[in-house]
Amino acid sequence: MFDLPKIPLAHWIDAFVAWISHFEGFFYVITNALGGIINAIQWVFDLLPIPVFILAVIALTWWLTRHERKLGLLVFELLGFLYIWNQGFWRDMTQTLTLVLTASLLAIIIGVPLGLWAAMNRTVARIVKPLMDFMQTMPAFVYLIPAVALFGIGMVPGVVASVIFAMPPTVRMTQLGIQQVSGELIEAADSFGATRWQRLTKVQLPGALSTIMAGINQSMMLALSMVVIASMIGAMGLGTQVYFAVGRNEAGSGFAAGLAIVILAIILDRITQAMNHKQH
Repeated sequence: MFDLPKIPLAHWIDAFVAWISHFEGFFYVITNALGGIINAIQWVFDLLPIPVFILAVIALTWWLTRHERKLGLLVFELLGFLYIWNQGFWRDMTQTLTLVLTASLLAIIIGVPLGLWAAMNRTVARIVKPLMDFMQTMPAFVYLIPAVALFGIGMVPGVVASVIFAMPPTVRMTQLGIQQVSGELIEAADSFGATRWQRLTKVQLPGALSTIMAGINQSMMLALSMVVIASMIGAMGLGTQVYFAVGRNEAGSGFAAGLAIVILAIILDRITQAMNHKQH
């Protein structure tokens, strides 16, 4: 209707990616660092015999939920892991778990301090809010393009894309948790001469811990939801099995691998929720 010139947004983005790719040494260091973390976690999972891994997870869950007597959860974990083992998905499951744990760890390392900063500085909060909105609403597939351009193919770009997609809940919930801490508690800490660091570590963080843990739980679930998408750029795991099944039109294989992802998601969700409840 209107003969207006087209804004060359795509060209600007391409030019920016081309410019930032000149810092290949920087991205090479990040790739090696993330690759080292991924390989270390995977090495531990590969080292553990499967029965020992299963017993360790069940023992951790029992310790976290021993006062609630969630016998059904322990039985579910046992049957779920036996199903994954029986279907031949064990290493795929550990690779998926490696991706999720690495992405969640980075989301915590970056997201919690950023959320704290946003809670204490209004200018930062005004910048962070639209940035988090953008990260949450952008289709996950879009993150694969710059991740591949800067980090190549494999687990590392999959982790990077997962961190970007999964980090907003940790940032938001950390900011919310700190802001919800009672002003009377903060005033009491100040009246006793507490420094800013003491007030943060002794009053604000303990008071916000439950909310922060809820954000971490959401970030972990979002990271797990990225496993199938990340498989498109070479991230190995259960998502690869689903992706291959779709490509071969094998509904049964896709469902079997998808069920394994669901089982892993439920186990991770229940364990992180139990960690949160234990803080009370």
